[in-house]
Amino acid sequence: MGTLAERRTIPPWVKVPEDLKDPEVFQVQTRLLEAMFGRDGCRIPYIEQVSKAMLELKALESPDFTEVVVYGSYIYKLRAKWMLQSMAEWHRQRQER
Repeated sequence: MGTLAERRTIPPWVKVPEDLKDPEVFQVQTRLLEAMFGRDGCRIPYIEQVSKAMLELKALESPDFTEVVVYGSYIYKLRAKWMLQSMAEWHRQRQER
């Protein structure tokens, strides 16, 4: 997916500072990111809008995995995390075929 862009704005549905505390964090195989988020992350704004959460991708020392950080109200960030983990699993299974 290339380099990870640095976040410059916070979506209007994310309440500062309360929604920025205690984010949900999980790791995704880097090879799945383009399938999930589109080239250069072009689908991230849409996914954020639909899920009412804010996503941040962080490169890890291992190039095989990327950390996904989900900010938002408690229920929205849990729902977004579940949705993204489901998408990652679906794309992983699809690529294995």
